[in-house]
Amino acid sequence: MKIKHWLCMLATALTLGSAQAWPDASRAVTLVVPFPPGGSTDLIARTLAPKLQEKLGGRFVVDNKAGATGTIGTGQVVRSAADGQTLLVSSLGPFVIAPHLIRAPYDALKELDYISVAVQAPNVLVVPAASPHKSLADVIAFTRAQPNKMTFASSGNGSSDHLTAELFWQQTGTTGIHVPYKGGGPVMNDLLGNQVDSSFMNINTAMPQILAGKLRPLAITSARRSGLLPNVPTLEESGIKEANVYSWQAVAGPRGLPADVKARLHAAIASSLNDPQVRPKLLELGFEIVASTPEQFTAYQAAEFARWKRLIESRNIKAD
Repeated sequence: MKIKHWLCMLATALTLGSAQAWPDASRAVTLVVPFPPGGSTDLIARTLAPKLQEKLGGRFVVDNKAGATGTIGTGQVVRSAADGQTLLVSSLGPFVIAPHLIRAPYDALKELDYISVAVQAPNVLVVPAASPHKSLADVIAFTRAQPNKMTFASSGNGSSDHLTAELFWQQTGTTGIHVPYKGGGPVMNDLLGNQVDSSFMNINTAMPQILAGKLRPLAITSARRSGLLPNVPTLEESGIKEANVYSWQAVAGPRGLPADVKARLHAAIASSLNDPQVRPKLLELGFEIVASTPEQFTAYQAAEFARWKRLIESRNIKAD
């Protein structure tokens, strides 16, 4: 009995020691970004990495694993050991959109541990400065009077900007022409060149050209008006219900992360995002700080997953 008691005590001590040893000093914690460098998700990961390292110890590095609309990198994280050494920093796409469009190599509801939605940013309906449309009412009136004439550009089929347009048409009983591109750069080029009529562009991308007077913002998809665009109405206050849309970046890990690791990660993420060196810069770029708890993120994931599934199926949206 004494031996059994001693062994139990030893096992408990080893378990506690293992938990306290995270992050493992002998190897880096890898933040997998399932997209190429340079985008909003990559920016958030590279903003968090040094702050997490500062607050948690160890080494935190960013690894870009792009491909298949973010599902390749996400699948890699799902297949990793649930020890907190491999984490996912991703946008909403691989979490709640891509699984409805392609055969993703993971179950987004069952194979990830949700740690925190870090930030979110709304989309804004923009038109070129030379556009005859001066308001959201102009766009609605035009698309009702001349169905399938006004073009709405997006960064690709199933992207947030595409789905926002589909939601807008559904909620207003209008139609337009979806023009998918491969990324946001070509969308911006053709908007500025008056080759397309409009886009529900992410506010982070649109703001420089809005400030330069080259794009006109007509409506924003946030629940409240943005401090960056205080004179631009929300879709909801314009009478369009259930049209609040955010692009969001979040941190997750493979299912089975130790509870203490999740708790420490969430606390460090929240502290990092609200750091006086970080928060003002993110707000200036159009991000809203969320820093949700694992429980809040889990509920949000389920709600967003169901929401976009309904829209994708009802609108018969297909991947590129």
